[in-house]
Amino acid sequence: MIVPDPKTVRTLLTRYASLRIAQAERETPRMARELEDVTYTLCVLMATSDVREAVAAADALLAAEVRPPTARVPKQDRDAARDGEREGESGLSLAV
Repeated sequence: MIVPDPKTVRTLLTRYASLRIAQAERETPRMARELEDVTYTLCVLMATSDVREAVAAADALLAAEVRPPTARVPKQDRDAARDGEREGESGLSLAV
């Protein structure tokens, strides 16, 4: 599956939100056309046919991009764990 570029998704979401706000304040034919174009593009990019689903998918994609990186294990700990596995130990305690 091809994942959309987060920067492009963020730009489209921002544009979509701005146009929705502007349209609510004062609708013009030009603005309505532009909103329709942005809505269509966002739906195509997120592989949905409904703008609510597209916005939800875009939000989820961007939220996944902001997750903190996983903790890095120091090299000596990785080596010790790997050596233990070679000797048939998993490094897990069997105590209950």
